[in-house]
Order: sequence, then C-alpha cells, then structure tokens
Amino acid sequence: MEIQILHWFESLHNPVLNPIMYGITTLGNAGFLWILMALLCLTVLPKKYRKIGFTIAAALIFSLIFCNGIMKNLWQRPRCFWENGQYMVISNEFENLYNIFNSISDFSFPSGHTSASFAAALAIFMWRKKEGIWAIVLASLIAISRLYLTVHYPTDVLASLIFGSLYGIIAYYIVKALMKRFPKFADVLEGKVTYRSLIGKDK
Repeated sequence: MEIQILHWFESLHNPVLNPIMYGITTLGNAGFLWILMALLCLTVLPKKYRKIGFTIAAALIFSLIFCNGIMKNLWQRPRCFWENGQYMVISNEFENLYNIFNSISDFSFPSGHTSASFAAALAIFMWRKKEGIWAIVLASLIAISRLYLTVHYPTDVLASLIFGSLYGIIAYYIVKALMKRFPKFADVLEGKVTYRSLIGKDK
C-alpha cells in the first residue's frame, strides 16, 4: 500500500514541480531553515521573538535526540529506494530525481525533515498563532516533498508529523515552566533585559 502511494506521488513528477519540490525539501536539510529561524528570533528580530527562538531551539534538540539519535537507529527501517532493503544499494523502482538517493545514507523511519519542521512550526504556533500557521504550512510542504521525491514511506512522514508536533508542544511548556521558575530568564526572553543580565553584567 505504501509503495503504491509513493508511485502515485511519482506519477506527479513533471518539469515544473520537480525543481519546486526539490527546493522545498532542501529547506529542511539538517534543519538549516529552522536553525536559522531560531537564531534570527534570538538575535535579530524584535525582542518579543526571543522566547520563540529559544523554544524552536529546544524543540529541534528534542527532534535530533529522539528522531535522529534514537528512533532511526532503533527501528533501522530500510529506505524505500534501497534494493531489497540492502544498505545504500539503489534500486531502479523509483525515479532518482537530482540524484537525491545518492546523498541519503541514514535509515528511513522516522523522517528527520518532517520531525524537525513540525517541531519548529508548533514551537512557533504555540506562542504566536498567525506566524505559526505559516510555519505549519511550510512544514507540511516539506513533509509532502519527502513523499514526492520518494525518499520516505508515508508512515515515516505521518509518525514524524505527530512526534515532531509533540516536541514543539513539549518545548513550549518546558520554556514556560522555566520562565515561571526563573524570573530573570523570563525577563531576558521577553526582551525586558539583555542577555548579559544572565551573568550579572547588565540589566
């Protein structure tokens, strides 16, 4: 059933969508887009976004630990494009757009792109609904691009959507708890004081 779904996505391949989907999927490579967003929130954007940046960072760390560090190695699910499940032996069953299969060497379940994207998107959404909706839309496009490029099974993406969202929500409540427990930390994340105040050198 999952292979049939992937072949359906493959049937959508065309010269217009191919570069668009490939470009979208590269936004999620190594969580670069979301890491950049966290850094911008923490340093460049208005101070009201500091807590969002910190929450994104925490959510991405959870995703890295549980998705990439634990779950992938625990399940060790072969990629759908590996020949007979053999590690890094590329089959001819799916179209290898832009030779993307050749650059992927980790296991399939769950999808790291999807997990990190929804972790970050929900971290944003929990603080600011308007910006969060757009982040969720982008995360969804990244998730769909993984299926379009046939680098993940649908259940890889579905599980990552769920777990990634949980990472973002959990990160939000942890950050809120820390802000309540440590008033100085809260003042920093709310932009009332500078980062230097955390080490007692500024107010």
